[in-house]
Amino acid sequence: MPRLLLIGPAHPFRGGLASFNERLAREFQSKGWQVDILTFTLQYPRLLFPGKTQYSTEGPADDLSIERCVHSLNPLNWICVGLRLRREKADLILTRYWIPFMAPCLGTILRIARKKHKGHIVCLADNIVPHEHRLGDQCLTRYFVKVPDRFVCMSEVVESDLRNYRPDVPVSMQAHPLFDGFGPPVAQTEARAALGIGGNGPIILFFGFIRRYKGLDLLIEALADPLLAHSELRLLVAGEFYDREDTYLALIDAHGLAGRIILHTSFIPDSKVKYYFGACDLVVQPYRSATQSGVTPLAYYFEKPMVVTRVGGLPEQVPEGLAGYSCDPEPAALAGAIVRLLEKGPQTFLPFLRSKKDELSWSHFVDRIVDTSQSPHGKSNH
Repeated sequence: MPRLLLIGPAHPFRGGLASFNERLAREFQSKGWQVDILTFTLQYPRLLFPGKTQYSTEGPADDLSIERCVHSLNPLNWICVGLRLRREKADLILTRYWIPFMAPCLGTILRIARKKHKGHIVCLADNIVPHEHRLGDQCLTRYFVKVPDRFVCMSEVVESDLRNYRPDVPVSMQAHPLFDGFGPPVAQTEARAALGIGGNGPIILFFGFIRRYKGLDLLIEALADPLLAHSELRLLVAGEFYDREDTYLALIDAHGLAGRIILHTSFIPDSKVKYYFGACDLVVQPYRSATQSGVTPLAYYFEKPMVVTRVGGLPEQVPEGLAGYSCDPEPAALAGAIVRLLEKGPQTFLPFLRSKKDELSWSHFVDRIVDTSQSPHGKSNH
C-alpha cells in the first residue's frame, strides 16, 4: 500500500485549508493509499491571527489519521519532524503552501526530509504571492519554493508567480475541486427558515472571512448604486471579520442599508454552510485581488451562479455567461453584473453548473497529483 504524508492544517484547526486537506486525505484513502496528516501544535501565534479562534468547535473525524506535531515557530521541532519524515520514507510527501509565514517551518522540514528520501515531495500551492504583502515575503517564499520536486497549482496566476522563482520546475495545473462534504443542497425555503431569514425577495451571498482584499465594502456600495438602490435585493454576509468591523458598519449606516444587509459575522461551521448557499440566489466575490477561491467550488456544488471580479484566477473559474458574470472591482460594475444575472434568471445557469460538477471531482484531482509525483519529465502538465 503506497503511503502519503500530508503536511498542513487539519482538525482541530478550522477553515477552508483544513476542510480541503481532510477531504483530500479521504480521496487518497479511497484509492488505496495509507494517509497520515501532520498538522500543527501551533499554527499562528495569537499576535498574527486576526480572528476570534483558530480552532473548530466540531469533533474530530474518526476515519482520518491526524497528528499534531508541527510547531510553526520552533526550529528544533522543524529538525525533529524533518528527520522523522526522512526515516519514514513515504512514497509521497505533499505539503500545502499558502503564506510566506510558513516558509521557514515547511522549507526547513522538507530540506531535511529530502536527503536520502526516494519518494517525491510535491507542493500544492494556494498562493505564491500573498494577498496582503509584508516585508520579507519574497525572501521567505524563495527559501521554500526551492525545495519541492514538483508543484500543483490551481490557477494560472499562481503558476505565473511560481515561474518567477523557479522557471523550470514541473507544474501540474488543476482546478480547485468541489467542496462536497457539507451535506446535500437544501431548498431555499428550508434554508432561509433555518437561518431565520424572512421574505421572498432575491438574496446575494458574500461568504468567507472578511478581509480588505475581498472587497465587501465594494459590494456594500454596489447595493447603494442607482441600479440596485430601490430593488428588493438583500445581501447576506456570512463570515467572520478579519478586518475592522466598524469600517463596514459605518458604510452600511452611511448608505442607509441596515434593512437590506443581513450580517452573520461569526465563523460558519461546516454543518451550517449548506443553509447559507441554499438561502441565496447567487454568490458574489467582489475581490480586489485573488489567486483562486474556495468559495467558487462551493457555489458549483450548491449550484449557485456567481458574479466575480476580473482579478487573479477568478474569471478562469467562472466562464462568462455560463456560470455567471465577471466585472471590474468597482461598485457600479458589480451592480451592473448583478442586475444582468438576475434579469437572465439564476435558474438558466443550472445546466452548466451541474455539468462542471463531474469535471471538478476529487478523484480527478488526486489522479493529477499522483501523475505529477510520478512523472519523470520536467514539463508542465496542462
